[in-house]
Amino acid sequence: MVAVTPLPAPLPTGPIVLYDGVCGLCDRTVQWLIARDPDRVLHFAPLQGDTAAALRTRHASIPTELSTVVVIDHDRVYLRTKAILQAARYVGRPWRWGRFVQWMPSFLIDLPYRLVARVRYRIWGRHDACRIPTAADRSRFLP
Repeated sequence: MVAVTPLPAPLPTGPIVLYDGVCGLCDRTVQWLIARDPDRVLHFAPLQGDTAAALRTRHASIPTELSTVVVIDHDRVYLRTKAILQAARYVGRPWRWGRFVQWMPSFLIDLPYRLVARVRYRIWGRHDACRIPTAADRSRFLP
């Protein structure tokens, strides 16, 4: 029998960014998003955590592979570059203007993403565990 992880209750109403919790580049990206999210709308959870596992039961398109950043926004799942562009929607200018390329096919805009994903540990390193958020940001992180 397979154990089903229940969703943490209650889930935030804002968008959730699922990221590789041990990736140095992902950690830097999360810190960058936090610093530029003026309304504190974005929430974060590691792909290795309980929140991601529970969300996978609701959204089959969320991959188990750690090389894919995921954003769940308004019950829609965005992967790789489109996830980054969706998250950028909530940060200030000029970053949110990058959404204009979202109409392009995923296979085309994901080429650079996939190249960086292959070498991210070699360039930005790998942590032994997820970073502990600051007290001010702790409520934005999910297990």
